[in-house]
Amino acid sequence: MKKWLVFALVLMMTWSTFSVVFADHNGNPGKHKGHDKKKEQPFKLGVEVLLDEEKELIEGKKVGLITNPTGIDQDFNSIVDVLHEDDDVDLTALYGPEHGVRGSAQAGDYVEFYTDEKTGLPVYSLYGETRKPTPEMLEDIEVLLFDIQDVGTRFYTYIYTMAYAMEAAEENDIPFIVLDRPNPIGGEKVEGPVLDPEYKSFVGNYPIPLRHGMTVGELAKLFNKEFDIGADLTVVEMQGWERNMDYDDTGMSFVAPSPNMPTVETAFVYPGAALIEGTNVSEGRGTTKPFELIGAPFIDSTELAAELNDRNLPGVKFRAASFTPSFSKHAGELAHGVQLHIIDRKEFNPVETGLYLVKTIHDLYPENFAFRSENSAGISFFDYLIGNGWVREAIEKGTPVEEIQKEWKHELKDFKKVRRQYLLYK
Repeated sequence: MKKWLVFALVLMMTWSTFSVVFADHNGNPGKHKGHDKKKEQPFKLGVEVLLDEEKELIEGKKVGLITNPTGIDQDFNSIVDVLHEDDDVDLTALYGPEHGVRGSAQAGDYVEFYTDEKTGLPVYSLYGETRKPTPEMLEDIEVLLFDIQDVGTRFYTYIYTMAYAMEAAEENDIPFIVLDRPNPIGGEKVEGPVLDPEYKSFVGNYPIPLRHGMTVGELAKLFNKEFDIGADLTVVEMQGWERNMDYDDTGMSFVAPSPNMPTVETAFVYPGAALIEGTNVSEGRGTTKPFELIGAPFIDSTELAAELNDRNLPGVKFRAASFTPSFSKHAGELAHGVQLHIIDRKEFNPVETGLYLVKTIHDLYPENFAFRSENSAGISFFDYLIGNGWVREAIEKGTPVEEIQKEWKHELKDFKKVRRQYLLYK
């Protein structure tokens, strides 16, 4: 009897093992196994997928490369150096966005043509006299590559450098390839007003919201079709990236995409805190915490921190802080204000937080606070950042932030419908 009992138990265990490993004809038990396999898929950047799996896109061709210091693989190898040293690729020219190919220029500084010291390649500036590659710049180029880390915010200029380059590629019959990278602040949340085309500028070239929740590859596809660029576009997708990830989830180290974007935390606060740039209050440029430190000589830091913390804004706390910027607004002056501390990235709403920052400082210090002056068209730099003129007017009239946000709900909902058509990752 004992032998039969042992045999029966062994048979049951064997059958159980086979039922887990192999799916039935409906595939039901196999789902769990497939899910585990997907979870174990290694993370790969677009540049790594290109070189490992899709190199034929550039092999034997004269390549023009639009990049900056963020154009690296996970071993910190620069795409410039990798392609330059590859005998199968003819890297012919480099193109630099704002801050340049090596990232040495400050915000707003124009970069002129020069020769890259390391490779000897010509470097054409796309933030100098022209922001769109000219036919002369593209002479002999057979394919254009774009590999730059974005930060997920409408007024970060790299996405418009990409769009202008796509236009030039279409006009000159050159294929355009985007090597996709993560959105460091995640690919789920979409926030803020959609740009009013009347306020179009290089810090807002297309009607998208302040926080778009898309990768550069997804944006390229949206720009290409929705705004009639019509380029011969290829997006080399990442592997192992999902929409709910922020940059830390990839396991990669963060390379500053510009001098005042040093950390992932900076990127998270940027969609809202950068609205301060449209005022006479320092956004923390010239400190070690740009966009996390906000202040001015006329602010009472304790009062401002208390007022903002009383709002109980999700995912963020405000600490009274003082600082002396080494350059930019209030350089060399002692400024008082707050430091933003993100407590929960998933809960944090940067655009809402930025609006509360601007409005609270406006309301507490009406005699000292000011929006940056209007240009000849009656548009303030704040208007270009927020993407319209009515938000500034609403703040000046005393309209509550909750009411301001309700005004853009419909346009945001419409954008989300369009956006869904171009999402590449689940």
